[in-house]
Amino acid sequence: MSKQKVKLNILGLSYSQTQSGAYALVLAEEDGERRIPIIIGGVEAQSIAIKLEGLEPPRPLTHDLFLNFAHAFKVQLLEVIIYKLEEGIFYSELVCSKNDEVVRIDSRTSDAVALALRFSCPIYTYEEILAKAGIVLDFGDTKEAPGSAPSSSPKTRTSKVPGSNPLASKSLAELQAMLDQAVEAENYEKASEIRDEIKKR
Repeated sequence: MSKQKVKLNILGLSYSQTQSGAYALVLAEEDGERRIPIIIGGVEAQSIAIKLEGLEPPRPLTHDLFLNFAHAFKVQLLEVIIYKLEEGIFYSELVCSKNDEVVRIDSRTSDAVALALRFSCPIYTYEEILAKAGIVLDFGDTKEAPGSAPSSSPKTRTSKVPGSNPLASKSLAELQAMLDQAVEAENYEKASEIRDEIKKR
């Protein structure tokens, strides 16, 4: 009688075309073509993007603090489950363990995904939710967001704004200095753009 769980990977993160100041987080089933787009807030999007980009903030962000707190008290996040879809809202839970006791904690899906990245734990949903909300997207032809070009990697976020690239004229040394400066100033969106330019070189 147990529901069929389906593993999800993070496919991309881009500007939402439907809500100003919001982002679309796209999760993809690991062994299939269906995608689940989820609208999330800017703060959560930044937290997810920072981890996807491998950036290290100078001070712990809220989700980093949660990770440190959990480790300090020997709590492990085993998995994240998106267990319900109601009126367009996805409901998630954190499945945690401490001293062999399993505890389930209700969570917003954006927070759950940000934490799954930090704990390196899997993200699941149920087949019935994928059947209801899953869509097939061809990112090669889809204008998901201005200038976005999601890569084939399942763990890539994309949120580029089109236009000329002022970073192209900078040397690698200049870019590295700018990256350090952006991270120190906690301007993670700028840091992410600089990191992408360094990777292109």
